[in-house]
Amino acid sequence: MHVTAPPHLGTRGGTNNDQLRRHNLSMVMRLLHHAGGCSRAELTKRTGLTRSTIGALVTELAALGLAYESEDPSGEKRVGRPSLHVIPSPRVAAIAVNPDIDAINVGLVGLGGQVIRRIRFDTMRVPTVKEAVNAVQAIVTSMRGEIDSGYSIAGVGVAIPGLVNSADGRVLIAPHLKWKNAKFAESLAAALEYPVYAGNDASLGAMAESLFGVGRGVGDMVYLNGSASGVGGGLIIGGSPLRGTSGYAGELGHTLVNSRGEKCYCGRVGCLETEVNLQRLLNVLSLSRVDQDELDVALGVSQDPRVLDEVGRQIDLLSEGISNFVNMFDPELVVLGGFLGSLLTVGRERLAQAVSVRSLSSVGHEVRIERSELRSRLMLVGAAELAFAGLLSDPAGVAR
Repeated sequence: MHVTAPPHLGTRGGTNNDQLRRHNLSMVMRLLHHAGGCSRAELTKRTGLTRSTIGALVTELAALGLAYESEDPSGEKRVGRPSLHVIPSPRVAAIAVNPDIDAINVGLVGLGGQVIRRIRFDTMRVPTVKEAVNAVQAIVTSMRGEIDSGYSIAGVGVAIPGLVNSADGRVLIAPHLKWKNAKFAESLAAALEYPVYAGNDASLGAMAESLFGVGRGVGDMVYLNGSASGVGGGLIIGGSPLRGTSGYAGELGHTLVNSRGEKCYCGRVGCLETEVNLQRLLNVLSLSRVDQDELDVALGVSQDPRVLDEVGRQIDLLSEGISNFVNMFDPELVVLGGFLGSLLTVGRERLAQAVSVRSLSSVGHEVRIERSELRSRLMLVGAAELAFAGLLSDPAGVAR
């Protein structure tokens, strides 16, 4: 059985009581998914619903195969009758895809944000749309036995390093991939025979980090991600993603940080993503490609003056960009993902000091700068949220 998430969610038919039940079921399902599970008592407290209502909703979710009850996973012993934990079923999953210029990552992500399987396919050159579709299809085919025997698939979510029309998944432009007006989601859906939804990678990363990572519970957050495709950004303002009129807000990589810098592909000079750049780090490290863990080690142990100078230069220019964002949005938290997280790890004090000096808001409060907690899982978890959207909005209608 495959769970299919509808692309558009509206008000379903039925009585007012039925609509209220669906609304409450959705609220409980979202809480379980984003918290990774919680007790009935916690659900009662957080929703304001009665214990009996929560009991009925949990029973229905269990019957739908979307959740189950188990002993408290913390193993903590409490006085009185033990409270069972309600846990979202990891057997309901999404396929997550993140194409980039040097690799295509495909993952199987269960409810609760659990990355069950992750496969990285290194590319020898920037993949075309057709090559990316073929690579993803081959990876999913290799996983088909595992998927068919143990999982219900909610759909496929794709995190694209570029501008995406969220309504139809069309890639308007992904400059580093050299994709323009590309029907990647449509082609992938035909190849995989699952519904496919696509969005901007940095925006999805911001959402994932705010729901499952270090940004959980933070109302105002700036997220910056650094990858082989450049620097992207996402904004959480007042607890909600800032999307803009056309859904393209967050192009933070094209903020000016060096008026004497190099020309960016966008035509401007000294953009953040041109000056703070993974390839520049790889060049001084004499490496062709690395994953995040390898980059952490390489930067952490190097005493090469060229490496130290380049790291210092990039940290200083990164602080320029972050200071601009802090002054514009006055966030509580700045989260750095990808290779930007590696820069933070080796130069936290230097970066924090520079941002503090340059940011007007530092007079009112200290802005926290943290590394993405989800690390290499981030884009897959964010992409999976697109596929889970329908299921979370109407668990009963979709699962049936």
